[in-house]
Amino acid sequence: MTEERITETHTPSGNTHTSHTVVTDDGRRRGGAGWLIALALLLAAVAAIYFFSQASGSEVAKDNAVAEAADSVSDAAGKVGDAAQEAVDGN
Repeated sequence: MTEERITETHTPSGNTHTSHTVVTDDGRRRGGAGWLIALALLLAAVAAIYFFSQASGSEVAKDNAVAEAADSVSDAAGKVGDAAQEAVDGN
């Protein structure tokens, strides 16, 4: 930030004296807010990756359970078919 100051001083005898002053403040003030925001975003990204990986893991577990149930139903149907065949052959 630059500020320009002009000061006029009048003496009792009527003379005018002018002084010209330029004040420059280039010092940037930095806080920790930028780092804090970056850290919060990083933590949010890690948490999102973790939760999405857990969600996909539960989807895989659910798919595996459905496949196992289908295999069990298939085995049971096969046993019923075998029993029916034996009943027909036995008579």
